Amino acid sequence: MLRKMGEAVARVARKVNETVESGSDTLDLAECKLASFPIGIYKVLRNVTDQIHLITLANNELKSLTSKFMTTFCQLRELRLEGNFLHRLPSEVSTLQHLKAIDLSRNQFHDFPEQLTTLPALETINLEENEIVDVPVEKLAAMPALRSINLRFNPLNAEVRVIAPPLIKFDMLMSPEGARAPPP
Repeated sequence: MLRKMGEAVARVARKVNETVESGSDTLDLAECKLASFPIGIYKVLRNVTDQIHLITLANNELKSLTSKFMTTFCQLRELRLEGNFLHRLPSEVSTLQHLKAIDLSRNQFHDFPEQLTTLPALETINLEENEIVDVPVEKLAAMPALRSINLRFNPLNAEVRVIAPPLIKFDMLMSPEGARAPPP
């Protein structure tokens, strides 16, 4: 067990060091079994956080992200968080004024993360395979850059299905009513 944990820590450290040393704009910590974002990474990346535009934390075991994560990486253009156990985002997600795409698919959202509707550059939202019933259609319709939102395999209420189509000017992907997500 300790050996596996040590391997996981070494893998994360290697990926973070690669980002720093190469001056990359990408931090990829997908499939690292992370239950939280390691605090030590903030210190290692402190001189390069402004140049990081894509963070991938897909397929980990994250239950939440901190406000510090959002305010530290405020220059993000894309955030990939699919395949975790997230059920909400911190209100500080509103500091991600440059964010163009966020992937929150295969998480545990019951409520639509409404803070996303305040992001002026956001073009793509993926919330496929969550437990979302209601969607703030009017707020989404007012988003200036939004081009696509994926809500497939969510138990959306009938009202959303009726209200959304005439109000929106972007692609809104929804499964047929009662459709089930495919098995993993």
